[in-house]
Amino acid sequence: MRPPRPGPRSTLFSAAVVAVTAGALLIAPYPAGADPRPTVREGSPLPKGASDAPASAARRALTAPETDLADDAGRAVRGYPREQVLAPDPVNPADKSIKLGLTPYHAIAPKLNALQGLGDRVSVEIAGRSAGGHRLYLVTVTAPETARQARAQARMRERIENVPRLAAKDRTLKRTYKTPVFFNNNIHGNEWEGTDAALRLVERLATAKDTRTKDLLAHSRLYFNITANPDGRIAGTRTNASGFDMNRDFVTASQPEVRAMRRIQIGKQPAVMLDLHGYVNGTLIEPTTPPHGENYEYDLFLKNSYANALRMEAAVNGLGYTHDKDGVDPAQIPFRDSEEGWDDWPPVFTPQYAAFHGTVAAHTVEIPLQVNNAAYESLPVAELRRRSAINVDVAGAAMEATLGFVRAKRSSLLADQIEVFRRGAAGAAQVPVSEETVPGVPGIGPEDVYTAEFPRAYVVPAGRTQRSATAAARLVDHLIANDVRVTRATAGFRLGGRAYAKGSYVVDMRQAKRGMANALLADGRDISDKVSVMYDISGWSLGRLWGATVVAARSGRVSALPVRPVRSAAPVGRVAPRGTLRLRLDSPQEIAALNSLLRDGVRVRQAADGSALVPASARRKAAALARSHDVVFASTRASGGTVLRPVRVAAAVSAGELFALREMGFDVVPVSTAVLNAGFDWSRADVLFVSSGLSYDGLNASARTALTGFLAGHGLVGGGAAGAALSNATGLLKATAVEGNGDANGVVRMVNAGGPVTGGAPDHAFVYAPVWFTGLGPDVTVEQSYGTGDLLVSGHWRPTDDGSGGPTAAAGQASVVRGPHAVLFGTEPLFRAHPKGEFPQVGRALLTVS
Repeated sequence: MRPPRPGPRSTLFSAAVVAVTAGALLIAPYPAGADPRPTVREGSPLPKGASDAPASAARRALTAPETDLADDAGRAVRGYPREQVLAPDPVNPADKSIKLGLTPYHAIAPKLNALQGLGDRVSVEIAGRSAGGHRLYLVTVTAPETARQARAQARMRERIENVPRLAAKDRTLKRTYKTPVFFNNNIHGNEWEGTDAALRLVERLATAKDTRTKDLLAHSRLYFNITANPDGRIAGTRTNASGFDMNRDFVTASQPEVRAMRRIQIGKQPAVMLDLHGYVNGTLIEPTTPPHGENYEYDLFLKNSYANALRMEAAVNGLGYTHDKDGVDPAQIPFRDSEEGWDDWPPVFTPQYAAFHGTVAAHTVEIPLQVNNAAYESLPVAELRRRSAINVDVAGAAMEATLGFVRAKRSSLLADQIEVFRRGAAGAAQVPVSEETVPGVPGIGPEDVYTAEFPRAYVVPAGRTQRSATAAARLVDHLIANDVRVTRATAGFRLGGRAYAKGSYVVDMRQAKRGMANALLADGRDISDKVSVMYDISGWSLGRLWGATVVAARSGRVSALPVRPVRSAAPVGRVAPRGTLRLRLDSPQEIAALNSLLRDGVRVRQAADGSALVPASARRKAAALARSHDVVFASTRASGGTVLRPVRVAAAVSAGELFALREMGFDVVPVSTAVLNAGFDWSRADVLFVSSGLSYDGLNASARTALTGFLAGHGLVGGGAAGAALSNATGLLKATAVEGNGDANGVVRMVNAGGPVTGGAPDHAFVYAPVWFTGLGPDVTVEQSYGTGDLLVSGHWRPTDDGSGGPTAAAGQASVVRGPHAVLFGTEPLFRAHPKGEFPQVGRALLTVS
């Protein structure tokens, strides 16, 4: 994570930063793990090692099922302990943990077997598997429970969420409910030590005889995700085997590890959670700087998170490590010690996501001493192990302090969790933070006040087009997976002055997790004027970016609507009974279905509008794809068109883009400047896609000759400045790429020209370091342009210091351009595999130029 910027909230913190230089030999010159701000594009180039994602990792990530943990699945509930003997993993001497004196992944299963044998407090369950195929271990530590007692706990947990008004008055619940606490470790694979601290703490709790531990376990369940990223732990990479930073994936949940964490947070409903990271010196402990997430109950969150942060700070500083002796600086709390730069605005981070599921104290904890990246390679082993040992101590101190906080504040934590759900169910107003509403937290000012205006309901209308129907179904299933309650109309109805057809979906915003619903469905807001810099993305909207229509109803009697609850979206896939079939190619599922047909040798043609014409002889294959991909094959009388063939893509792209390409069913081989310089066999590719990691100037003479020879008979799809630079260098398309503010990102309004690339595309797009194109040659067609007027719907996009690069400069400019052999994107249609409604633009571009 990136270090916060010091600000006027604390001059003491600024002085501490200045003092760091004296201990340079002991302290990393940059707090790595606090990743530096990206200057151009997301994730460029592809990470190495485990992150050099094979196609199998993408397939596994897309298909890995969620594991139903025992008290989440609605089946027979077992008591505790839930012991099992874990089969060992093969010993891997290349595991990067070993050099640090930490626990390698292959040693975790034997360790957990031993811990289960220490008594009756420790249970181990498999929460899922990683993209690389490794087991994810969920350890529960609690006092023993019979099956009957476990069922009672499950009923109380459900009562807290489903009927919070009554739960608040339930004396038995207040007396006997076990407060859930969640420790998430090692989500960044090369930030190792949380795992070892967790194992050490579990061992202590398994056998401790003192009264405080017995009392804690009698009134709490402690959940430990031992390593959230075993792929990265083994390989020493921040990312998993698919190349994903999973602490950016919670809105999308593209990765199986994130879906497992989502399942834990929904099913276990923790009141308190810690997410253990590294490395920031001194130890950084959230809560954060503004802007604060507007969709959760921030007054309750800040009250508890700040109180626990103080406890963790005291415990960490109380270890006795010092700057002069150990290279360890005092702990810092961004809310208190920094002005801006480390916000909790987007719900893509684990602690911020947890807040939507009732967690009222959630923290990223950044342990102090760098042992990854350059330090891992350059420092002596003895120094690395010294640092790792200190980091384990610091992580353990934060965990122990949190347990003390839970034990001391159990009743109020439970009451506040119930209040979160009560406000949602009742449609109650949020409480703006102030020194009056959150007593005991100093320095609260107007810059900390962020609240949402919740509509009465959201409606996802029954799809009038194939694209909107497919997108609506995908969106509804995603809402349900995030524990948002959705209903479907059994008859037509009116709400908020509009009429809707039977089959439309309704999200009543008087529900416990209204904050989760609003975070996913609302447009968001433009916060460019609120702070000068943001930590990560600032805008997202599943309706705008996934291609579904979402309508906010501000008023109306939702309780009177003819609706019934649904557990999944109604399938929309179908095949016309006769004649030639037409596949729109407006959704990623449709692109994937097309690629499946092409791989099977079906003779498919592309119509002038970009859609695919499928012969009637392939109806049986189409029927299977309609079921598996939930897409529509309509009838058509169209004829002619260009014959399509399977497209093999050579791709110099980010991990998210690679994953999205494979999600659409493309055969992709990653390339880079180094790969091309080593001699790449271009017969393996039909088209080149470049957005990062490939520089024409960096190619040797042989690689340049081979590349230009390939492009003479094949096409290029380019993303951002890197793609445009390669296009210019090879003379494929005459266009000047103008780079906007590199910090800018968000949801923007677009105007589509309706060509073969953007036909049927959403009228909104996602940008990240936006680019636009000027000086277009005579054979260049504008496929899409930035909107005019108020361009930015949600996000953070300011002009640069010299006044250039802002949204005003981009308004009306070309964002996607096409020539005979190239297509260039100034937007981010595949960003982190998230904006599903934009994927088909890239799919169509690849088909068009190949």
